Amino acid sequence: MLIKQIIHQTEEKMEKSIEKTMNAFSKLRTGRANSNLVEQIKVDYYGTPTALKQLAGISTPEARLIVIQPWDPTSIGAIEKSLLKSDIGITPANDGKVIRLNIPALTNERRLDMVKIAHKLTEEGKIAVRAVRRDANEQIKEQEKEHKIAEDAKFQAQNDTQKLTDKYIAKLDALLKQKELEIMEL
Repeated sequence: MLIKQIIHQTEEKMEKSIEKTMNAFSKLRTGRANSNLVEQIKVDYYGTPTALKQLAGISTPEARLIVIQPWDPTSIGAIEKSLLKSDIGITPANDGKVIRLNIPALTNERRLDMVKIAHKLTEEGKIAVRAVRRDANEQIKEQEKEHKIAEDAKFQAQNDTQKLTDKYIAKLDALLKQKELEIMEL
């Protein structure tokens, strides 16, 4: 395997780590209504766990309101039950046709908890990026051991891998800062 291929694969894997962290951030509750908060909640729909977004239209008509309109009105009870069981901490209001989730303003204590969770998610992302770097460095060393590349090329490739790692860790830090501002916004 050529060094360029290893570096390219490494960058792709690091990009996936960033995407995974961004996806986790999107599910983190802020003071604003966000449909990502409920889209992946599993609803027991005729015995099959189904993502809420496959059963209903989800909209955010106001900054602090999520409206869930089931396509099958008979599923409204199952959806409400799943929302109550979920860890979002919001009680749904059901009028027989739609379910409304009023997003309460976060207390300062809850905001700080959310920031801690964001830090934890960021650290998990950083660990994933570093694991990708470690794997890439092992592949590079293997290439040198098999005499497919010179020692200088090994050091250059490891340097390139480190630069990629630094770049993606900086991206994660920037995402964290942005999420912190979003969470702490009143």
